[in-house]
Amino acid sequence: MEALPGTTVGIKVDGGVVLAAEKRVAYQLYLMSKSGKKVYLILDKMGLASAGLMADMQTLARIIEAEMRLYELDSGISPKVQTVAKTLSYILYERRLFPYYAEILVGGIDEEGSHLYTLDPIGAIIEDNYSALGSGTQLAISIIEAEYKPDMKVEDAKTLAMKALYAAMKRDASSGDGVDVLVISKDKTYEQTYSVGDIEKMFSK
Repeated sequence: MEALPGTTVGIKVDGGVVLAAEKRVAYQLYLMSKSGKKVYLILDKMGLASAGLMADMQTLARIIEAEMRLYELDSGISPKVQTVAKTLSYILYERRLFPYYAEILVGGIDEEGSHLYTLDPIGAIIEDNYSALGSGTQLAISIIEAEYKPDMKVEDAKTLAMKALYAAMKRDASSGDGVDVLVISKDKTYEQTYSVGDIEKMFSK
């Protein structure tokens, strides 16, 4: 299977999870948008990020958010990160003969700690400390593997995720035009958007 367009990365550390993606929406040789959003906060301490077809990313984000809100209403408790990932895995596998054109990262914090899961388009699920998806994967993952430490601070993980995406944006034609970052920690959850200029100032030295 060919790599899906765009680049998305996730990093798990002791204190939280960082999900980040570049903003370019490209279909083959056509640049459709420079402001695509591929990172989604679905619950207070859980989010997902994706590479692939924008319509499928948005659809899956809406479906899993609705499913987890219903789970909260029915059970009276917040779902674990594993529950979110497994539910999404079932949704993807049901469409295995006509799959969604998307790879997904699910990350967050629950009472058991921080978690990061990778899902392929037909629902295979892997838990790991870090991951990269999409057409810029090889460029991004090489940066993360060289510098990742499980005990690094969440803000350092955020910087590493952005550095990895910068490497992908420089060489991958389907990646570019800025970065969206979702930081989920025990103390706070926030999203930030960085322009290409912002990122170049940080890493072009």
